[in-house]
Amino acid sequence: MHQPNIVFILIDDMGWMDLSCQGSTFYETPNIDRLASEGILFSDAYAACPVCSPTRASIMSGKYPARIGLTHFIGGGSHCKAGSERGRLLNAPYVPFLSTEEKSLASAFKQHGYATWHLGKWHLGGEAYWPDRHGFDINLGGCHMGHPSGEGHYFPPWQIPTLDQKEGDGYLTDRLGDEAARLIGESDGTPFFMNMWFYSVHTPIQAKPEKIAKYEAKARAVGLESVNALVEGDYFPAEHKKTKRLQRRIVQSDPTYAAMIESLDENVGKILAALEEKGIADDTIVIFTSDNGGLSTAEGSPTCNAPLSEGKGWMQEGGVREPMLLRWPARVSPGQVTDAIVTSPDFYPTLLEACGLPLSPEQHVDGKSFLSVLDGGESFDRGAVFWHYPHYGNQGGTPGCSIREGAWKLIEFFEGEIELYNLKDDLGEAHNLSASEPARVKELLTKLHAWQQEVGAINPAPNPDWKPWLDADLNPLD
Repeated sequence: MHQPNIVFILIDDMGWMDLSCQGSTFYETPNIDRLASEGILFSDAYAACPVCSPTRASIMSGKYPARIGLTHFIGGGSHCKAGSERGRLLNAPYVPFLSTEEKSLASAFKQHGYATWHLGKWHLGGEAYWPDRHGFDINLGGCHMGHPSGEGHYFPPWQIPTLDQKEGDGYLTDRLGDEAARLIGESDGTPFFMNMWFYSVHTPIQAKPEKIAKYEAKARAVGLESVNALVEGDYFPAEHKKTKRLQRRIVQSDPTYAAMIESLDENVGKILAALEEKGIADDTIVIFTSDNGGLSTAEGSPTCNAPLSEGKGWMQEGGVREPMLLRWPARVSPGQVTDAIVTSPDFYPTLLEACGLPLSPEQHVDGKSFLSVLDGGESFDRGAVFWHYPHYGNQGGTPGCSIREGAWKLIEFFEGEIELYNLKDDLGEAHNLSASEPARVKELLTKLHAWQQEVGAINPAPNPDWKPWLDADLNPLD
């Protein structure tokens, strides 16, 4: 069997509605939209966690984050004991790296003769756990960092230890796109697995001035510059941000974020052009997705995920439902849309099977191959998908776990609330049906708890020092 190349494009913090092909009317993404028109769009694709590092680990390992203990973004709170991110509960401990005992997806490809390249963000542990320790031949930009560092952040000088500063370097996203195109152009016919994990569109929200000006003008033209896009909400439920209020963005209107997305789109275009110039576009599987939902409730709230509820750091759909596009001209008919439910551990077995490589079921134990979907199959049913996020994050969400099975989604918040939604009828999770559907709540809770026990999930403990600063009659500033 001819073995296709893989280009796996992972965006940081991109929301489900952040593409034109997903329905955005403010952002412009013509190159990324091509992947949808020339391939297949997954409407019900999920990240394994509402924050970054756990989802990234699930892609590389084929396992749910709870099974490997990496349930929080690395650097969040204390990984050894309950840290400052605490409210009524204490954050659960977590493992701050992707163990090299896991046979990564890159290692699996390398074992079978693939060239393996990583570009961009990694954020899966210190130097002992960087991409070169997980099967990548080349690593350009992958390290312990969760976002660009240095005086310029996305602009020089940046301080990424695995990406040297070149004369004439400008915007970081451009540099990564150029490196990806170069690697493709210099490839020698050996099949390759390119892990193209852009740092964009994570904070700091920075873009080229001329592009910002373009979207400022666009905002004025459509009346968005006068819209009060940020709505102040409740105080944060965790001690480390107890004096801050949530700020929810209710419409996509941030010119800098829109400009950031345009630059990202241009660099996806560079990669697609390089594949075409090399004559290998037909034989290359290109996947585009995100590691968690769009940032919409805190830290500047640069985007809006509506009609989904909430965003990054939350158990609701806005935190975990992701844009996902797949193009493979040699096998996948263009212009398809599927509502098959898939989640990030599923990439591991799917890509191995698509490339005709042996599966490693003892490794990708939580992944289910969705290859049949690519062939137009209507019978794919992976069963329930699960989430376990026992932490207070930086965006206002509280610790919880959840399950989706068919149209039904149940969220159990560890502070005590249970919510049940029929996503077919209520995509925005506005109508909690837990009181009217007790039998379904019981059934889904039983499955969720059985899964937690099976993977060894760790729940947060009560906080013995809890002070009720969030009680209605108290102001946390007093």
